[in-house]
Amino acid sequence: MSNIILFIVIGVIAGILSGLFGIGGGIIIVPALVYLCGFNQLTAQGTSLAILLPPTGILAFMSYYKKGHVNLQAGILICIFLVVGSVFGAKLAHVIPVDTIRKLFGVLMMLIAVKLILGK
Repeated sequence: MSNIILFIVIGVIAGILSGLFGIGGGIIIVPALVYLCGFNQLTAQGTSLAILLPPTGILAFMSYYKKGHVNLQAGILICIFLVVGSVFGAKLAHVIPVDTIRKLFGVLMMLIAVKLILGK
């Protein structure tokens, strides 16, 4: 899968999960950039900050950017499709029972934790 398509997919999935669970950057985007795109941890974090720049601190983003740890192409594409996916995820959250959403969120957190503990 080309990087552009992968960035779009990450944006849509992060958007859906953001709208559905209220999560995004650190929980979805950073691990996706590391494990799916091969970014190192610092570049994944810097790119995540670029995506979240409007609602977060520009100074933190600039620090990562100055050190060369931001992929602007990934940041821009994921940001655009994060917005699209989040609208869909928010609508989906209103048709799924709250208990089911809570359980799905717990499963997602466990899967991410296992992946982080066991490594690549």
